[in-house]
Amino acid sequence: MEEIKEAYYDGERPLYGLRDAHLVNTTFGKGESPLKETANLTLDGVLFTWKYPLWYSDHIKVTNTIFEEMSRSGIWYTNDIEITDSTIQAPKEFRRCDGITLNHVHFTDASETMWSCKNIQMKDVYATGDYFGMNSENIYVDHLDLVGNYVFDGAKNVEVHNSRLVSKDAFWNCKNVTIYDSKISGEYLAWNTKNITFINCTIESDQGLCYVDHLTMKNCRALRTDLAFELCTNIDAELKGTIMSIKNPISGKITVDHADEIIMDDPQIDSSKIQIIQRK
Repeated sequence: MEEIKEAYYDGERPLYGLRDAHLVNTTFGKGESPLKETANLTLDGVLFTWKYPLWYSDHIKVTNTIFEEMSRSGIWYTNDIEITDSTIQAPKEFRRCDGITLNHVHFTDASETMWSCKNIQMKDVYATGDYFGMNSENIYVDHLDLVGNYVFDGAKNVEVHNSRLVSKDAFWNCKNVTIYDSKISGEYLAWNTKNITFINCTIESDQGLCYVDHLTMKNCRALRTDLAFELCTNIDAELKGTIMSIKNPISGKITVDHADEIIMDDPQIDSSKIQIIQRK
């Protein structure tokens, strides 16, 4: 395998089509697409400063690397990429990629990142930015700490563990989502989603959990949550503590320690199809 060590490149496509190489402590200055159409690369201690560093690439392993702010739209149409112990400052990373593994990665601007990708694994990822993970599928997450609205909009087949999400409109328009041992804070959680499950989670949401089909909650808390479950169907919710208000659920069963207010004022809803049980 070719080794490139402590090199500096600038200009357009300096290493276009590179195959079977190990890059160490190498910097890519101004110039677009430095590693376009590459394959079988390992990158250690690399610095990307400009746009489109890894497009149409395959089998890429990255460690201790920095993608600076202007390396935006950096990883598109790339398959089988693993990034470890690295920092990504640029927005719009990852589009239409297949096979992404992230370990100990910090996104300082994750706006419009991870769109229309599939087969994603993330562990110990920190991200700030809106529209993270939109329209992606087959996602496994452990310890994601994210601040940004509209996370995972339109995603499919998502499993989340031990995470903290501060996000308005999180998990909208999704299918097949399961979230374990996590905290989610933000308005309008999970609207228009089909088949979502929360286990051992804490939620704070204004008008959260509405327009959901097949909503399951086990051993969860809905703190400072109001007008929840509006027009939801097939609910199986078991909540601890107090919820501020429940409004017009359509069908299923909700069990909670206490609801400050239950609103059933939609004449088109058959109240016999919904059961609301207060333990206290």
